[in-house]
Amino acid sequence: MKTKDLVLVALFAAIIIVLGVMPPIALPLVPVPLTLQTLGVMLAGLMLGPWRGLMAVVLYLLLAAAGLPVLTGGRGGLGAFMGPSGGFLLGMLAGSWVVGYLARRAAYHQKELLHAVSGYALSAFIGGVLVVYLFGVPGMALALNMSLQQALMAALMFLPGDIIKVLIAAWLTFRVRRIYPL
Repeated sequence: MKTKDLVLVALFAAIIIVLGVMPPIALPLVPVPLTLQTLGVMLAGLMLGPWRGLMAVVLYLLLAAAGLPVLTGGRGGLGAFMGPSGGFLLGMLAGSWVVGYLARRAAYHQKELLHAVSGYALSAFIGGVLVVYLFGVPGMALALNMSLQQALMAALMFLPGDIIKVLIAAWLTFRVRRIYPL
């Protein structure tokens, strides 16, 4: 890895941390708060590509596992991975890679706003929402002793906020990559 790559990985890990420290939005009936961390995960995958985006999330989760208070609410340590949001945290790993992979194929070479933003948005939705939910919903069901269907219904409360995050990530990525291709 080049120095530029290391700096970008560290920068996006820091962005995820900053977005995670923003006050979470508590949702009724769901013990997992709505946070902006997944926006950072989407941005890392979209802007850095699959491998560097994944490395930014790995760094972020390693810092959390080591006990640093980088998770929402100032949490850290291995216990956070065993709770209701543990599956979502692990899903961020696969999600960031999928976002980056799909964005490379769908949008990186698009110059027109609509094509690029829609490609970025689709990539962010598939990787940053669906893949993260694929890990998060079963993890939440297991941690809370719920059925998979109950956990899925609870997780769907996050969907409107996640769609807004997808659109923000797609637009920001288009704007940044036009000025400074990472």
